Amino acid sequence: MPVGITPWRILRGEAFLTGARPTMSSTPLTDNALSRPAGLMVSLRLLAAIVIFAAIAPGILMTAPAVAAQLASEWQLKPGQIGWLFSAELGAMSLATLPAWWWMSRLDWRRVALTAGVVFLAANLASAVVTQYETLLAARFIASLAGGTLMILCISCAAGTPNPSRVYAFWVLGQLLLGMLGLLALPGLFATFGLKVVYLILAAIMLCCLPLVSAFPPRFQPLSVSRQQPSTALWRQALAVLAVLTFYISLSAVWTFIGTIGSAAGLSPTQVGLVLAAATVCGIIGAGGAALRGTRRADRLPVWLGYGLLIVSVGLLIGQPLLVRYAIAALLFKFTWTFVLPFILARVAGLDNSGRLMNSINLVIGGGRRLRAAVTDFNCGGVRRREGLAHGRIE
Repeated sequence: MPVGITPWRILRGEAFLTGARPTMSSTPLTDNALSRPAGLMVSLRLLAAIVIFAAIAPGILMTAPAVAAQLASEWQLKPGQIGWLFSAELGAMSLATLPAWWWMSRLDWRRVALTAGVVFLAANLASAVVTQYETLLAARFIASLAGGTLMILCISCAAGTPNPSRVYAFWVLGQLLLGMLGLLALPGLFATFGLKVVYLILAAIMLCCLPLVSAFPPRFQPLSVSRQQPSTALWRQALAVLAVLTFYISLSAVWTFIGTIGSAAGLSPTQVGLVLAAATVCGIIGAGGAALRGTRRADRLPVWLGYGLLIVSVGLLIGQPLLVRYAIAALLFKFTWTFVLPFILARVAGLDNSGRLMNSINLVIGGGRRLRAAVTDFNCGGVRRREGLAHGRIE
């Protein structure tokens, strides 16, 4: 047994990911047991790979407000050009689903992850040195296509873990934390180093994390044979995809206009800004709560509770909400959707025996945002969408 790893630590690490209660056993652990995916080191490496790659891949979208402002000031780009850049990023991440339907059952996932990571790194380096808008647009499309491939791997691998809801909670949490840190740090870095710094940071993080690709399985692997269920009827899978699509359309539609609702109710920009900043913290707390709640069992309670609270929060926004009602609605909405999303994805993952269904989820997440963007363009002439497009891959 490796030095410093005791049976208790291994069991405790496995329990952390599965939600099972750790127990001590008199049966000695063999080297073979340590090499299984349920072992502490392998499980935590896979968790780290899922969380880190899923946070890096949409890094530009997670920090869109800061990046958009820098593109306007440094590159002197018009709102339409900035909108096309972010649309290319979002579209490429969604389009990565199409080739994934082919390679998921044919290629080694670790080789795919390594290739995507190298392409992502190279495209970000190229983005840092280009001087033409068209070249930057092409580089961002390629980087996001590679990032979308990594995102698909992360979503699909999470579906095969012992506790999908907990892993998806960390998946959400990682993106929220990266977005928050980026929005705090980038304005100062932009003032010193310019726009290229964000692309260099993403490339450097990817370079440091490339060794984690070995944590991915070669193929989609449910935890055990006992978890493999008969093929789910296509109509049930279609309903699951539709449920995620409508969730993201509704989520994006509400959150896109949350600031506008406050302004229309007579709140000052400072008040709205403080409420939205507090809501960001509530979102992180919500994802953290989902990670603590995560369970191996099919748990309907968080899903029904989450949908109920989302309906309540939207109801609080009706009319002309005063500051207190507006703050409660915004904080409750942000907390609840980050809490319920991991459980929704885990329920969908329970219908997936091949990884292909979760691959489709990547497409509908992007599709939900594109439909939101179309609605926002219609209502706001496109400008407000481009100013606040894609606060993050998960919004």
